Amino acid sequence: MLKNDMDAEDVLQNSFVTVFRKLESFRYDSTIGAWIKRIMINNCINFLKKRRLRFVELTENVNHKSILPDYHEDSCRGLKTSDVNNALMRLPDGYRVVFSLYLLEGYDHKEIASILEISEATSKSQYSRAKKKMKEILSSV
Repeated sequence: MLKNDMDAEDVLQNSFVTVFRKLESFRYDSTIGAWIKRIMINNCINFLKKRRLRFVELTENVNHKSILPDYHEDSCRGLKTSDVNNALMRLPDGYRVVFSLYLLEGYDHKEIASILEISEATSKSQYSRAKKKMKEILSSV
């Protein structure tokens, strides 16, 4: 989510400090892993917000049919995990965060909108644009 290994390491370290400081507040409503994951995601988002992560508010209807951008199974066979990861890191911050939360972390657009304090339409449009950009990047691989 952060694009930079050094930033990711800092946020990871700060997240574990937070986990240990707030361990007594864990309520067993979920698994400990899910609780830690939520802390990590929140800290990543807060880090990006501090860097003035901006989202473009759009009012257009967004159609998000598939998870990967119009790729057929045959088109994906030559792709390596590193190709996809590199493409993901080339996305603008707003696209990458929404794409990661939706596709990789499994949040729906309503949850993403709440987490990032944006509208559902913005979440959907950022995801749609991220898929399109991923397709462009991966097509050149």
